[in-house]
Order: sequence, then structure tokens, then C-alpha cells
Amino acid sequence: MVKKIIQTKRGAIVFPKHQKVLQNLGENLTLAMKRRGISQDMMHKRTGISKPTLRKIVKGDPSVSIGHYVNVLVVLGLLEDLGKVALDDELGRKLQDIELLKRKR
Repeated sequence: MVKKIIQTKRGAIVFPKHQKVLQNLGENLTLAMKRRGISQDMMHKRTGISKPTLRKIVKGDPSVSIGHYVNVLVVLGLLEDLGKVALDDELGRKLQDIELLKRKR
């Protein structure tokens, strides 16, 4: 079975397993909007993002700029969550520790 690689019109190549992460993000944003009682129409009015782009965001479309995702997160009061990405970089620290240990020898 051949898996489909998604290439957006802007040229980004997104592999299926990574596309699933974006779809999960879209679902999470949809749930956050519903929990707060914010419709796509309200989100459109608060962010100025077009309704077609908002539909792409809740579907996890990789062609949408991260700035649009940021604007949605701001309205939801979740912008701080974005700052947590790679905050605790366990792999990076392990690689750094290995390099530091090599220097001591």
C-alpha cells in the first residue's frame, strides 16, 4: 500500500502521520471553541480570518499560516500553550550531555 504524501499549494510536504497531528490540533481547537460557546462566525469576527480559512484550521490543513493558528489561540485564551512546544527538549539535552561528556575525555 502506498501512502499519500500531501503537498500544499505553498509547497509544504506533509507526510500522513504528521497530517494526523494537524488534524488532532484542528479537533482540539474545535472542541475548545465549543466549550467556550464560540462559533466559527464569532471566531471570524474576532480574528478577521476568513470563514474558508477557519474551516481549514479546524480540519488541520497544513496550508494555513501559523499566524492564523496563533490568532485563533489568542481568542481561545490558549496562546501560552504554543510556548510550551519544545520547552522540555529531552532529546536535545541528551545530545548536549553526550557532547559535553566527549569534551571531558
